[in-house]
Amino acid sequence: MSAPRRPTDPSGLERYYVLTGGRSGPGGSASSLDVATLIVSLAAPAPGMQHEHEDILRRCRDPLSVAELGAHLGLPFNILAVLLADLLEAGRVEARDPIPAHGAGRGPDLALLEEVLSGLERL
Repeated sequence: MSAPRRPTDPSGLERYYVLTGGRSGPGGSASSLDVATLIVSLAAPAPGMQHEHEDILRRCRDPLSVAELGAHLGLPFNILAVLLADLLEAGRVEARDPIPAHGAGRGPDLALLEEVLSGLERL
């Protein structure tokens, strides 16, 4: 019997371990990221960067939610959060709240909610 063959291209958990350098979750300001947080690039990719970091910077030229970014890259949330933490710490991306600041504290638009409720009741 021959010894089991090791894959030449890491996949699954091995790949994630390599991508994150063994880290299992983000730290610092990135620990408050959620799937609706918008990510925006502040810098262009630099030579020698990790491929996934470069891909994030290219895709986030326009605001992109963490959920959308994860879907494009095919990465689970916790792995993507670690990569985003690296970029946030380096000042290469900005994380934005998906709710505009001028609307914060005002609450939902009651007239709009009433129209939606009325439309749902008609269904």
